Amino acid sequence: MHAIVYSEKGPSGVLRLVERPVPEPGPGRVRVRLVRAGVNPTDWKTRAGVSSSSMAFSEITPGQDGAGVVDALGEGVREPAVGDRVWLYLGQHGLPYGTAAEYSVLDARHVVQLPDSLPDDVAFDLGAALGVPAITAHRALTSGGRTSRLGPASMTGQVVLVQGGAGAVGNAAIQLAVWSGATVITTISSDAKAGLAAAAGAQHVVNYRTTDAAAAIRAIAPDGVDLIAEVSPAQNNELDVAVARNGATIAIYANNGGDTFPIDVRRTFSTNLRYQFMLLYTLDQALLGAAAEEVNEAVAAGTLRVGEKSGLPLHHYPLAQTSVAYDAVERGAVGKVLIDVSQPG
Repeated sequence: MHAIVYSEKGPSGVLRLVERPVPEPGPGRVRVRLVRAGVNPTDWKTRAGVSSSSMAFSEITPGQDGAGVVDALGEGVREPAVGDRVWLYLGQHGLPYGTAAEYSVLDARHVVQLPDSLPDDVAFDLGAALGVPAITAHRALTSGGRTSRLGPASMTGQVVLVQGGAGAVGNAAIQLAVWSGATVITTISSDAKAGLAAAAGAQHVVNYRTTDAAAAIRAIAPDGVDLIAEVSPAQNNELDVAVARNGATIAIYANNGGDTFPIDVRRTFSTNLRYQFMLLYTLDQALLGAAAEEVNEAVAAGTLRVGEKSGLPLHHYPLAQTSVAYDAVERGAVGKVLIDVSQPG
């Protein structure tokens, strides 16, 4: 099979297209023939050595997310079945080989059947764009204690602030929150991104560069917001605290813009604020499974989509240009970057 690998950490130039044997699925594992692979910031950050300079394996195929067709089952696996169209999440977590390859073997619990109603040209693009962004968004929205599961009316009466509504996680958070009945406010930095956030379904869009964001959000939600999905706490904490209602949760899933931020203890505890940090790699499997199940329900209901009309433009690259795809994500491409691994048939 063709696979992208790297044997040392560094810039995208360390990525190589090679031939490797097709892997065999062990007990509890599933082999998937990949059609699309999704690229996330965590992929290039891991390869570049942002979080750690050491290599967990002597050779790594990157990629946590993807979509394709089940090709073989390991011992003890009853579902999905061979031939099923599926999407994958955490494909390379704890393993040397991820989704930037023609075949991937992973834990059966991280393989989710795509709804039969989706045509192939929609299913594989959407499936590869779920994974890390959608499950992160689900966990953020359910981390506040008021809502443990998502679905129609589960967040009715709640006001959610999504910081960075034009990003992949922000887009998924908007769509999932609207599906669940919440009122969604989102922040963006340009008119073009405002259009994308509105296309995702946000009822209120605030440009933090051209307006007093705190005043604008308080005008929409005088009592404050119930939950904040936060991508950049170092830059946004003052705004978050200013617009959070008593007992609100600030759900932090990334460190864009800085690794630390100060907390005014008295101001924060006087409004009973809760900071919920999250990392999918260390999240309990029960939470991962619940998120995947409900993300799939939103897909089946037609309320979680990708593409420019849904606020998340798609950018396709062939497998041989994976390094270019990774560079696009590192430079902050607006939308979702996908790798075309093989043809659907």
